[in-house]
Amino acid sequence: MSDTQEEIAKAAILEKVMKGRQLTDLMLRCTILDHAGNIKSISGQFKRSDLCNEHRLNPRDLRKIDSRIPNLVPTILIRKGAVLINILHIRALVKADTVVLFDSYGSNDSRLHSVFLYHLEHNLKARGSGAPYEFRAIESILLSVLSALEAEMVFIRNLVGGLLAELEDDINHDKFKRLLHYSRRLVAFKNRAKLVQEALEEVLEQDDDLDAMYLTDKKNGVLRNMHEHEELEVLLEFFSKQVEEIANEAENIEANVQSTQEIVELILDSNRNALLALDLKVSIGTMGIGTGALIAGLFGMNLKSHMEDMPYAFMAMSTLSSAVALLVAWAGLRRLAQIRKVGLSNPKRVQDLEARPRIPLPLRRRSSNGWS
Repeated sequence: MSDTQEEIAKAAILEKVMKGRQLTDLMLRCTILDHAGNIKSISGQFKRSDLCNEHRLNPRDLRKIDSRIPNLVPTILIRKGAVLINILHIRALVKADTVVLFDSYGSNDSRLHSVFLYHLEHNLKARGSGAPYEFRAIESILLSVLSALEAEMVFIRNLVGGLLAELEDDINHDKFKRLLHYSRRLVAFKNRAKLVQEALEEVLEQDDDLDAMYLTDKKNGVLRNMHEHEELEVLLEFFSKQVEEIANEAENIEANVQSTQEIVELILDSNRNALLALDLKVSIGTMGIGTGALIAGLFGMNLKSHMEDMPYAFMAMSTLSSAVALLVAWAGLRRLAQIRKVGLSNPKRVQDLEARPRIPLPLRRRSSNGWS
């Protein structure tokens, strides 16, 4: 493809993308819950500019929220009077008396979203816990994220465990392809879990962000000390530890997969070496027979050797040819056995080390100035 054709193709793709975004990027589908936990709007369409003006947000804050491309890096953005959360299947705006859930266009997580919405509505209506409105919303969001990670972890663990059990009985090409696919999926899941943990740890390390997440107190004008955020810190640390356990379990499964791959490779290498050794043995036997046949070929020439009239010449030459063939084959097989013999250490070197005299080290004495 020439440079001109490549530029034309890029321009066509860019034009197609821009046309597809002109009608949808200005609108966002949102589900809004009020201060009592009741749903005010389900999948309603709102202009991005109206949302920014109503909630005092910058347009760039909603750039990752309204993106139709899956976001790989989870983010928790602390803004004035609001918290923007974008983790896995949840994209939400949490305020002191409102929760706005952004629906992704073309999302395949409708079931998870429905379960999360039901739990969020129930948790926001339960005021007996004494936790602020925004903390109950954040708890429901993180609990949904944790449930999604646990469900995927159980699914991948069952897949990998069943395949590893099958590999113990039979090793073939199809199972190797499945193992490669599962290992890639496991690595991707582990990375997602670690990114979620890093997002939580990043918030925990910033006292300013933790203090700014007390939205109800700020709305009511309650003055707080900068370091008084134990309740929120305990909440985030709990979910951070849970996500860390899931990431560690994924690492353990990944280690088992790698160990299985190494063992299978060793078994295949051993079988390959056995086949090569068999081929070498056949070649050595053929060489021995060929050496014996050389002697028979020399006497098979139509030249007089004065041995034709000897009564035991045939028996003697047959015995000699067989002996030479066996000797050559035995020497070759013995040399092959010596080459194939593998040890962690050379026996001769071990004997030399054992025979070498040992020189005792001088004793050190401890004084007031240290060891001498």
